[in-house]
Amino acid sequence: MKYWPESKPSKKRKRFKMIQDIYPSRIDISFKNKLPAGTDRVLFFKDNTLLIRYEDEKILFPEAGEFPEGTEFQYLFLVDDISFFICFESKTIPQNYEFKPMSEVRRLKLSSNKRLFEAFTGFHLYQWYRSSRFCGCCGNPTEFDTVERAMVCPSCKNKIYPRINPAVIIGVINNDKILLTKYKTGFAHNALVAGFVEIGESLEDTVRREVMEEVGLNVRNIRYYKSQPWGVVSDLLAGFFCYVDGDDKIKMDENELKYAEWVKREDIELQPYDISLTNEMMKIFKNQSLNL
Repeated sequence: MKYWPESKPSKKRKRFKMIQDIYPSRIDISFKNKLPAGTDRVLFFKDNTLLIRYEDEKILFPEAGEFPEGTEFQYLFLVDDISFFICFESKTIPQNYEFKPMSEVRRLKLSSNKRLFEAFTGFHLYQWYRSSRFCGCCGNPTEFDTVERAMVCPSCKNKIYPRINPAVIIGVINNDKILLTKYKTGFAHNALVAGFVEIGESLEDTVRREVMEEVGLNVRNIRYYKSQPWGVVSDLLAGFFCYVDGDDKIKMDENELKYAEWVKREDIELQPYDISLTNEMMKIFKNQSLNL
């Protein structure tokens, strides 16, 4: 596969594992109108926390049979042969589980990404369900659709579907350097230029605009790399690499960033958690895995 017309692709490519790389397991997100069996898994969120048990570098979710009779569930997805449901409220909490913030769940040391990916995907749907309880057209309470994954207003028949926010992650390259950034608030580790797609934009248009807005640079030879679902903030991320075009002097947006510099590949400091598209893109540049 050719990513870069200006250079030959490397003969050997390392496979990096992001959060959604759970092969040989597979997620089936298609909607099913069904009730849980006793051993089906339940994702129980409260605000930004999730009910789990953590042991032996594994995340364990409660089973439907551990909840009191009469608890209401909504089907989420299937992973291999295990069905997952969401619980919005329960009279009692299953024993030996506790609510942990999603930010803490993300930092747990795990032997596999699979449970974390299930948690991220479930949280994406939880946020949508929670924000879709009322109709945006007439303001009446909505109900679960029984045919497809949607919330329907019984009053005006408006249907609300799960929201996905498209965004881009951009590796801007300048010879043997890549442009690294740090946000002014929030995430404290190295990142790449990133931003959300605006109405009427193509992904490539977003790349050009975000690079200009954040660091004041023009780019050329925009090439798609890979995508990633990022359920914690309801995003679908699309990764791109490109080259700086012309003047490489950075004009940083100081309202959004506290750091933006050209960094040589050998000096790149990676993120501590090896699950994100951003970290993988920094890593493949650092390791010359695309032979740029």
